Amino acid sequence: MNKIYNPDTADWATVLKRPTQTVEAIEQTVNIIFKEVQQKGDDVLKIYTKKFDKVDLDTLKISDTELDEAKTQISDALKDAIQIARKNIETFHKAQITRKIEVETVKGVLCWQEKRPIQKVGLYIPGGTAPLFSTILMLAVPAAIAGCQEIVLCSPPNKEGKIHPAILYTADLCGITQIYKVGGIQAIAGMTFGTESIPQVYKIFGPGNQYVTVAKQIATKYGIAIDMPAGPSELLVVADDTADAAFVASDLLSQAEHGIDSQVILVSTSKTLIENVEREVEKQIKQLPRIEIAQKAIDNSKLIYVTNDQDAIDLINEYGPEHYIVCVENEDFYVDNTINAGSVFIGNYTPESAGDYASGTNHTLPTNGYAKQYSGVNLDSFMKSMTFQKITKEGIKAIGNAIEIMAEAEGLQAHKNAVSLRLKSLKY
Repeated sequence: MNKIYNPDTADWATVLKRPTQTVEAIEQTVNIIFKEVQQKGDDVLKIYTKKFDKVDLDTLKISDTELDEAKTQISDALKDAIQIARKNIETFHKAQITRKIEVETVKGVLCWQEKRPIQKVGLYIPGGTAPLFSTILMLAVPAAIAGCQEIVLCSPPNKEGKIHPAILYTADLCGITQIYKVGGIQAIAGMTFGTESIPQVYKIFGPGNQYVTVAKQIATKYGIAIDMPAGPSELLVVADDTADAAFVASDLLSQAEHGIDSQVILVSTSKTLIENVEREVEKQIKQLPRIEIAQKAIDNSKLIYVTNDQDAIDLINEYGPEHYIVCVENEDFYVDNTINAGSVFIGNYTPESAGDYASGTNHTLPTNGYAKQYSGVNLDSFMKSMTFQKITKEGIKAIGNAIEIMAEAEGLQAHKNAVSLRLKSLKY
């Protein structure tokens, strides 16, 4: 791993640079595929599925038979684990339900806010080297709690034209019946425009590689909302001599095995810990089935030594990690002063893996520094806040003159007239 000692503040941007391509490098490819899908629908989806996933498909939609078969292809132990995770995720997200907010701002002017579900949502579930069935729980469970009417799921097929049975089982468990064998840019395009098979949605959720991330951003140009720009996974750990080096190394590797463009960073005020963690990473990585992927991610990762807690927290907030583990004696300082992070894991016995699967928090989080302005997925991600107001005769008398003065000052006479007519009618 790359060891960096006391980096100068002026060099932080370079030190913390992610190993990702620029949007410009990918955008042209995305635009070409989007235009083709918009014009030719399913035929183009099948062409790109053959090109990228190496399989010819007659139909894109998963059948009831495939769903039934999936239930027999995974173990009872895995089914139980998925159901435990689902229960915890449901418990946490149900707790996020908020009631109607109602207030009378002045006598006769009643304002309130209510939340309504987004009617049609699309879920993108990566397949490839790791079938992320856990992401279905993170997206479908809050979507159901919110009351979304239509939930569409896209995931890339394997070379046999199948989707991993755990993905199908989890989708079925969550009540999703519209499941399509489409991945990558073309899946995002399909949900953006709608095709003969895939319905158009109003908002797209889910992580993916850099191409999927850019495709989601391009989708916003066509009036489709997205959860956030969620790209390659990343983890930052801050640790001192109270941390267990083996635990820290295991956490770093847990994210490194996601993909070759993942990034993991250790920030520490202890050179001894940094040396111990580096040794543990070298030892543990040899035992991983995905060693080649993890090693490439580790090559892009950093071990950063700083002399004090203040420099450490400033650097962490500058990075804005997706996942952030705090294993230090002075944990309150770090927790209280962290302002940019997707999800925070506190203490030696809180692995990031817990949030990925079964603690209850959501693992769909902002990456690439977007934690500075985006939240992770939560119940409100699947809802819209709508405001309402009802004004009585007394109410319009109370605020009418202020409206008239402000409208006239802005040069909007029709706005003023809409109030003036009402006020005049009340004088007779």
